Amino acid sequence: MTAILAIARNTFREAIRDKILYALVFFSVLGLCGTLVLGEMSLGEHDRLTRDLGLAGLSLFGVLIAIFVGVSLLYKELERKTIYAILPKPVRRFEFVLGKFAGMVATLAVLVALMGGVLCALLLVQDAAPDGRLLRAVLLCLLEIVVITAVAVFFSSWSSPFLSGLFTLGIFVLGRSAPELGALATKMKGGPMAWLLRGLAAGLPNLNLFYVTGSEVDGTHVSVHGKFVDWGYVAMASGYALLYVAATVGLAVLLFRRRDLV
Repeated sequence: MTAILAIARNTFREAIRDKILYALVFFSVLGLCGTLVLGEMSLGEHDRLTRDLGLAGLSLFGVLIAIFVGVSLLYKELERKTIYAILPKPVRRFEFVLGKFAGMVATLAVLVALMGGVLCALLLVQDAAPDGRLLRAVLLCLLEIVVITAVAVFFSSWSSPFLSGLFTLGIFVLGRSAPELGALATKMKGGPMAWLLRGLAAGLPNLNLFYVTGSEVDGTHVSVHGKFVDWGYVAMASGYALLYVAATVGLAVLLFRRRDLV
């Protein structure tokens, strides 16, 4: 546990010193501020539009940052050859992977808190006080980002950053469409394509559970403005995210343990 915490702390420090990360955060905040202009252009729904667009921007930019940083998390250690100085010490490979993942999650949690604070400030400018609904929606966005980070770490444990980025982005796009893939498979009358779609729907992360604004969950129209998304829903989504992250990071550990580092 001590080794995991030490690696997580060093990963967090390294991440927050990354100039490219600051550039991504700057454009993310700039994009959130742009929602204020669009909100003012709406007719009587400025705070609602700002909240919806702000959450969409927070989710999208957070996922892009997770992909950008996550896919190079392990590769940079190999490229710089710093891993050869770490693993001879009393640090096992699973501790190394878990520490890198934990440090990345801590970094993303800080970034989401920052972007969530900007969104709250924008709502206050429009005389719309943030409430528990917004907090729950931001937490769900963070869960989605953590799941994508786990997927990025899984691919980076055995592939190059470029391919890992493409694979992770594809998982994100398909994960947002997981319910539709399952529904399409149900409409088909058997066959290889139907089985393929069912397999994808079952194996992909159901990201619609986390992005709740304007989506369909189990046939129910879900919105952060409604009562459907309560703390019980957040707890259910958190449990799903925890299981998926544990399975994905566990696979990443197994693959990294078998990887030839010579």
